[in-house]
Order: sequence, then structure tokens, then C-alpha cells
Amino acid sequence: MKIMLVDDSKTMRSIQKGILSQMGHTDLVEACDGQDALSKVFAEKPDLILLDWNMPNMDGLSFLQAYRQKDKATPIIMVTTEAEKHRVVDALKAGVNNYVVKPFTPDALSSKIAQTLEKCGKAA
Repeated sequence: MKIMLVDDSKTMRSIQKGILSQMGHTDLVEACDGQDALSKVFAEKPDLILLDWNMPNMDGLSFLQAYRQKDKATPIIMVTTEAEKHRVVDALKAGVNNYVVKPFTPDALSSKIAQTLEKCGKAA
């Protein structure tokens, strides 16, 4: 399974990579912001996207809205510090499949990924 990590923080991408590799996921693609992700996502065809909200150039919500115009099926989990209810609702309306608030534990991220894939009918 190919997973795309979209976060402007190299440290956060490294943390996610560590957790994902412990889960057995090693086919990973990285993007440093929404614009970078949009330039790669259709060629890479990830099975899952972990998406930060606050990034320069193009934020996560803008990426989500642009991407969902062409792909409504690929599961996307918003991984962000944005925890206010209206922000979660905005992300859900825009087409995000699940939501993880930073800082998170490896178990929390792992469980959200499993839930999301199951809900979307994809194998982990």
C-alpha cells in the first residue's frame, strides 16, 4: 500500500514514517505542502493520504478541495493541530475521511489508519 505524507514539517513526516514502518508500511511518498502534493499525487496514485492543515504555498484544506474534484475515493486523514469543532466540520465537508489531532500517539495514528481503511473498504 502506498501512502503519501503531506506536511511542511520534515520532523512530523519522519515521525509518521517511523510509525508507518512499524505498521509494515514502507511504500511512502512525501510532499512538503499542498502544491507539492498536487504536483505528485496523480502520478504516484497513493492508497492513503495523511494531510497536514497549516502549510505554506497551499494549505491542507485547499489541497483537499482541489484533489476531491478529481478523486473522491482515495482515503485522506487530516493530521493537524486544528482541533476546533468548526474546523473538523469544514474538513469533513470538504471530503476528509478521518481526523487526527497533533500531538498524537503511535497507537492513535495506527488506529485511525485502520478505521479509515476499513471504512473505505481498503486492506491495510
